[in-house]
Amino acid sequence: MTASRPPLSLATKLLYAVGAVANAVKLRGLSTFLMLFYNQVVGLPPQTVTFVLMVALVFDAIVDPLVGQVSDNFKSRLGRRHPFMYAAAIPVSVAFFLLWNPPAGLSDGQMVAYLLACLLTVRLFDTFFELPHSTLAPELAKDYDERTKLISLRMLFAVIGGLGMTVMAYQVFLKENPDGTGGVLARDGYFAYSLTAALLIFGCILLSTAGTQNQIPYLRQAPTRKITFKAMAREVAATLNNRAFVIATITGMFVAIATGARNALEIYFGLYFWELTQTQLAGLVTVSVLGAAVGVVAAPQVARRLGKKHGAILMFASALLVGVSPVVARLFGIMPPNGTGLLYGLLVVETVINTALAGGTGVLLVSLVADVIEDAEVKTGRRSEGLLMSADNLFKKLVSGVGVFISGSVLAIIAFPKNAQRGQVDPEIIHNMGLIYLPVIGVLFGLGIVSLSFFNIDKAKHEDNLARLAAAGRAEPPEPEPPAPDTAPSTPPHPFKA
Repeated sequence: MTASRPPLSLATKLLYAVGAVANAVKLRGLSTFLMLFYNQVVGLPPQTVTFVLMVALVFDAIVDPLVGQVSDNFKSRLGRRHPFMYAAAIPVSVAFFLLWNPPAGLSDGQMVAYLLACLLTVRLFDTFFELPHSTLAPELAKDYDERTKLISLRMLFAVIGGLGMTVMAYQVFLKENPDGTGGVLARDGYFAYSLTAALLIFGCILLSTAGTQNQIPYLRQAPTRKITFKAMAREVAATLNNRAFVIATITGMFVAIATGARNALEIYFGLYFWELTQTQLAGLVTVSVLGAAVGVVAAPQVARRLGKKHGAILMFASALLVGVSPVVARLFGIMPPNGTGLLYGLLVVETVINTALAGGTGVLLVSLVADVIEDAEVKTGRRSEGLLMSADNLFKKLVSGVGVFISGSVLAIIAFPKNAQRGQVDPEIIHNMGLIYLPVIGVLFGLGIVSLSFFNIDKAKHEDNLARLAAAGRAEPPEPEPPAPDTAPSTPPHPFKA
């Protein structure tokens, strides 16, 4: 039995949210620079790099539910989640640093083994922190709208941390010199980048873990029981046999495939399709911080007005249309030429709008998955945040490897050259890259939107679930909302650009 929870203080909310920076820095580094680094800088073939990335994602997907189930049932004086979070700090930080600093003189086979070892370590210990950390949100905030606000704050820190570190990479650590030397294709800058990122990851993990430790007395404790592997397997199957969870997972799978392909190709589009300088790329990342921040701040209001599902569908579809529009316009020959101020201005506008819509969509999708937790508890009698969150991640990561593999296949199919220089790649190759990119992204994101339309937990059902749990003595009842002023109107019932 947990103690009666006092209201969450602003300090606790901020300390919880800062933990998202660690995962965001890691994810942005892997998605933005890793393919380019090991392909164009180190010299491995793109198919080889994407294969290793896919293997690491499959490994990560398998580990996730194991960590989730173990943490759901882990007993210690630090509760179920915090021991894993503390254990992650050093290994994930060291492995991330080593990932960008492979020893000189390795053969291709040895380099592949080194890359795989570093990635597996990063993925494993990132799961030790990220999964328990993300499962804290449903316990810290049970109210339908308050939960969205907390997740929004967490994603705001993720946006600022991940994209902010990317701007620093472009403008400081991997800065391109006026004579064209340096930049993301020069190996030297990756040492300072990886060291700074590793220290930031380490610091944010410790700060957030220590900052939420005072909440342990109010968190659900692990059940006191002995359970066999067979019984645990039955519990897992019963918990995951939930319509809302299945729909949310299918939606996430389509999004993950498309996002995996898009993220790996993003820097190729920036450097070679649009022929942007690194200063311009940094500028786009900077304005994307503003756009995404607007989106995650607006998401709770959108959810309050439209409901989480309908708000997510609206923002999701809008983000997709806005995100692909520049590539469509270029293929039809109606975009300004590369190198012009007008082109860059249009890309800035598109980036702000797109990232605002995408950021808001991300908040609502995460919040929808969190609402499945009480629905599953009503049906099974067990609280399984770790299992549900990890299983959701499992399916996303399994198929996101497919997206990464697609990106490598695209580069291989169009015969993208090694040591490519901006403005010197065959225009036909660039045209084909955009031509293949559009249907892949459009179909996959479109299927995700269709799947999301079948999600069946709204605010009324969530509050009914809380009431049922409260009646059974397993949860606190939902807090009543303050009455609206008489003059207030009545309330109606991750990643899209190249």
